[in-house]
Formats: sequence, structure tokens, C-alpha cells
Amino acid sequence: MLVLGIETSCDETGVALYDGARGLLGHALHSQVELHADYGGVVPELASRDHVRRLLPLTRGLLERAGCRLDELTAIAYTEGPGLAGALLVGAATAHGLARALGIPAIGVHHLEAHLLSPLLSRPAPSFPFVALLVSGGHTQLMHVTGVGEYGLLGETLDDAAGEAFDKTAKLLGLGYPGGPALARLAASGKAGRFTLPRPMIASGSLDFSFSGLKTAVLTVVKERALDAAARADLAAEIEAAIVDVLSAKALAAMEHTGMKQLVVAGGVGANLSLRSRLTAGARKRGVEVFYPEVEYCTDNGAMIAFAAAKRLEFDPRSATRESRDASGAFTVRPRWDLETLATAG
Repeated sequence: MLVLGIETSCDETGVALYDGARGLLGHALHSQVELHADYGGVVPELASRDHVRRLLPLTRGLLERAGCRLDELTAIAYTEGPGLAGALLVGAATAHGLARALGIPAIGVHHLEAHLLSPLLSRPAPSFPFVALLVSGGHTQLMHVTGVGEYGLLGETLDDAAGEAFDKTAKLLGLGYPGGPALARLAASGKAGRFTLPRPMIASGSLDFSFSGLKTAVLTVVKERALDAAARADLAAEIEAAIVDVLSAKALAAMEHTGMKQLVVAGGVGANLSLRSRLTAGARKRGVEVFYPEVEYCTDNGAMIAFAAAKRLEFDPRSATRESRDASGAFTVRPRWDLETLATAG
């Protein structure tokens, strides 16, 4: 089983090769950060055009480095959703075109399922069942995972995602794009506590999140206070602490609620060192083991897409014959797609 994975859901073009027996053979990623930096965020049309330019050259280079040929592929996996419609269509069209020419299946992958399963690429890897904290620029969810395709929603954000809160507050501080990593770097030179920011819903008793109020509180501080360099660093530290406090409290509460002893953290915000430190320390006190993907697999990448498809094929071989297009060759993408609605494998 040799699967080519294609990721084009937003502003990163990722490709990877995953072999069922040998594991990950290689992956390549092109980030569009410089392309969108001048706009302070992702411009969908520019993202789509850049995917068109980058995808095939990245794929050719990957195959050459891995010593593989297109005609050796068992299947081609691509991100079917959620994400930017135009960006998704680039990956889907490429995958379906190549698959049709080669006479192999094109397998649409749920972006969040791929993130959720990505820690299984690392060693040590978690085993089912576990609780997953999916935390990124577009999503913040707690899921109860009992197997491939078996996901139950425990809690989710009612407004902004945690990554979105990082990005929006970073913009209020005049930091560059992408805001999350920039804010984390500034926070490292500051000290939390000088400013008092809310920890929304931290004591609500539910496993849901809310971050819009935090953004509003930061806006108030920025408008009312003259911030020198030290104050900006301290405010950044308080913002990071507020977000990390909420994520950690909810994740650990989910462990108590389910009785699970394994916590998986996935998504771009999962690379935040403060979050990793807080969760690991809190989990250790409760006898819980935390698993993180390698930092290179936290952001969007082709490896997680290829791996998710391979796991689907492993647990449900019928996936290899189940087409995601109709008899005419037409296919669709899903810009909005709830993980709960994903069909169970097997």
C-alpha cells in the first residue's frame, strides 16, 4: 500500500508518501507566509493560485527523492474539507485527475481527522481510546476517540478558535503574520500578571470554549493604555497565559469526565511550548499521558493526509473501491464539514 497525500486546505501546500509496511517515506511542504504577510492574513484567491503553481513540482520532487513512480501508487489522498473552497478544489482536482489517469482511487480525507491521527506518526504513539484536543486557527474541540472514524464531540468553541484568538490579539499588538508564533515569541520576554485578562468559561462546568471576550478585553487595554516595549511583552505573556489556562483546564477536565488516561494534542496551536509544558505538568499529577505530534506535523501537512487515508484503508479496505466522485467524474469539496458526521471505518 503506497499512498500519496495532498494537503491544500489553506495556505500550505503539502505532499507526502506513506507506505503501509515502511511508514512515511517522505514529505514536502511549501508555506505561503511571505505571500500573505503584507495583507495580515490569508487571501483565498492568492492561496489557490499558489497551490496551482506549487503542487505538481512538489509532488515530482517528492517522488524522485523517495525513489518511487506514479504507477506504484495504490491511492491518492487529498483534503476534502474543511477549508477554503478554492484551495481545496486545487488539491481535489489534482488528486482526481492523477487517480483517473492511473486507474486508482482518490480518497477524500477530513482535515481534522488527519490532525487527530497525526500523533500516531510519532513514537511513542497513543493507542485507542483517548481524548483529543484539536486546537488550531480554525478549530478548538475536545473529542472522545475510540477508533478510526469513531469520534464523539465533548466540547467546542462557541465563537473564536484558540488560534484565531492568538492571531487577532497579535494583530492588536501590531505583530506580524502569522500572529500566533509572533505573540509567543514576544511573550517569552514578558511576564504574565501585570495585566488582568479574563479566562472565558474556565469555571463554567462545561467542556465548551469561548475566546471572543478575551479579544475584546485586549482591545480595551490597547485603547486605554500607552504600551511601551516592556508592557507589550507583558501583555503578550498574559494573553498566552489566559489561552493556555483555558485550554489546559478544559482538556484536563475532559480527562476526568471520561476517565481516559491518554490525551492527544493536535493542530497548529499544539506546537505552543507554554501549552505543552502546562498540559504535561497537569497531566502528570493526574496520572495522564499526553501525546503530541512532532512540531513539523502540527501545522497543515501532507503526511497527516496520507497517513489518515492509509489508516482508513487498513481498517476498511473497501475505501480503496469507494469513489468520492460520481459516474461522470464530478467531485466536490466540503469547506464546512463536522468531524462528528464522518462515516465510521470498518
